[in-house]
Amino acid sequence: MKPLLVLITASSSEEGAGLARALLEARLASCVNLLPGVRSFYWWQGKREEASEVLLLVKSAHEQWDELQAAVRRHHSYECPEIIALAPERVGERYLSWWKGELSRSSLEA
Repeated sequence: MKPLLVLITASSSEEGAGLARALLEARLASCVNLLPGVRSFYWWQGKREEASEVLLLVKSAHEQWDELQAAVRRHHSYECPEIIALAPERVGERYLSWWKGELSRSSLEA
């Protein structure tokens, strides 16, 4: 199992918490951090936009990427949600063991 750090923005803390709970419940994440107070500047449909958002840092796995994207799209309010994956180059051994262990629990509990 290869670790994946996924960045997702949400419109509010409430939406971010709902996404976090959905991803944890489905065992698509071992941990989700919500970082409030994000101010985003971006182009949308030819217009420059600004928005207050929440950033989710999702600890997942490469093998769960497709399922994670589908779950985010199902629960997200945005027409085009930001879902960006980064492959960590290094993760502390003890933390990585925990990270993988929590993601693999879904197969143990099935």
